[in-house]
Amino acid sequence: MRDAVRTEKQRRCVCGFLEKKLNKIKYLCLLAALPAVAAAQTQFPHRPIRIIVAYTPAGTTDILARMVGQKMSETFGQPVITDNRAGANGNIGTDVAAKATADGHTVLMATAGTHGINPSLYRKLPWDAVKDFAPISLVAKVPNIMVVNVSVPAKSVKEFIAYLKANPNKVNYGSPGNGSTGHLSQELFKTMTGTTMQHIPYKGSAGVLTDVTGGQISVTIDNMPVYLPHIKAGKIRALAVSTAKRSPAAPDIPTIAESGVPGYDASAWFGLLAPAGAPKAVVDKLADETQRILKLPDVRERMSTLGAEPVGDRPEQFAAHIKAEIAKWAKVIRDANVELQ
Repeated sequence: MRDAVRTEKQRRCVCGFLEKKLNKIKYLCLLAALPAVAAAQTQFPHRPIRIIVAYTPAGTTDILARMVGQKMSETFGQPVITDNRAGANGNIGTDVAAKATADGHTVLMATAGTHGINPSLYRKLPWDAVKDFAPISLVAKVPNIMVVNVSVPAKSVKEFIAYLKANPNKVNYGSPGNGSTGHLSQELFKTMTGTTMQHIPYKGSAGVLTDVTGGQISVTIDNMPVYLPHIKAGKIRALAVSTAKRSPAAPDIPTIAESGVPGYDASAWFGLLAPAGAPKAVVDKLADETQRILKLPDVRERMSTLGAEPVGDRPEQFAAHIKAEIAKWAKVIRDANVELQ
């Protein structure tokens, strides 16, 4: 009996000794792995980067994402892929980005639509514009521009307002989607001028451009870069820009405010976000690279020809901008009485 007790004590002693040794080995292995983890973070990116565009190809968001992505690829030595996930006014692609691995290898080219308008337009979203994202940098601000089909008998905003009042609810206007900056810019125009039009929503700017050029719709107020080449070619007619000041890319085109609608001001913006939880070092690295890209002469020249104003601010500044935009568009939605989805 005593021998059995002694044997059990010896077994426990040996087991305890082995357990301590095993825990020590695990601890040493963990310490050995830490430099590798740190190295992986400092070596970002170590695989291709994906920029999610929550809209169709050939629109302003897509153009800017590809422009920035090309330069990033040259610097980082990794492919930068533009992934178009259009639908639901940007909500589908934004949701994909929010749920992506938060390591910086997936980022979103956010817009005034996804991170300014949608939080107030939709009663329930599967993502939170502030909590689910880590701002990187505001890439560009872009004026919206009011263009009409060449058959419309109006060559100025004042003439167009008179045309609308003479034809109440007979004019169709197009937008890139319900709740887009194009949609709300036109709703704001209607409320400020006392006019009525029928809204035709599209799935991106490409369809709007095709139909305003072809005459299926009469007018749109949409992001300038997509329309500027066609304005210069005489395929559509520009009436005004939506910002408070004229655009350097089209200085001869007046603002809506100076054309008979005092106080009118609505524009679009585009910026890079990572999923929440992305390492600060990675976010800062992406912000540094974005700032570098937006200072390049060829990038600034191309953006200027598109009507875009490069920005390139820091993550904390972009975060403050997003919060201010959410508050601004919430008021526009209320004042324009846009029905929430």
